[in-house]
Amino acid sequence: MAHDQHGSHYDEPTIGKLVADASRDVSSLIHGEIELAKSEMKASVKAGGMGAGLFAVAAVLGVLAIILLSVSFAYFLTMTGLHPAWSFLIVFGAYLAIAAILAYAGLRKFKQAGPPKAAIAEANKTKQILSRG
Repeated sequence: MAHDQHGSHYDEPTIGKLVADASRDVSSLIHGEIELAKSEMKASVKAGGMGAGLFAVAAVLGVLAIILLSVSFAYFLTMTGLHPAWSFLIVFGAYLAIAAILAYAGLRKFKQAGPPKAAIAEANKTKQILSRG
């Protein structure tokens, strides 16, 4: 099997070399994708942390605003001639009533929640199909 220098049999890559090259290329591609995912995750976590911090500050300011609004309502009630103690007690009672209504609504929603029936039924169907095969 003698070949001349231009069309030599030895210049063609073997199957083993092709597989090794492909494996190396796929490995470097996967490594590159992993590095890209890591850098994206770092940026995403940083942005998420910043967003969470800003949300926390907004929540604190919202609570402070509600407190000031409550005090304003109580003083508004004192303008009607009520003693300040009664005015603040009325505002307290209003918030207590709102909290009770929200708790009741939340409890009803919890009772409505249950297991994912459609997903369980689908999983049981799949299990039956796979056990027959």
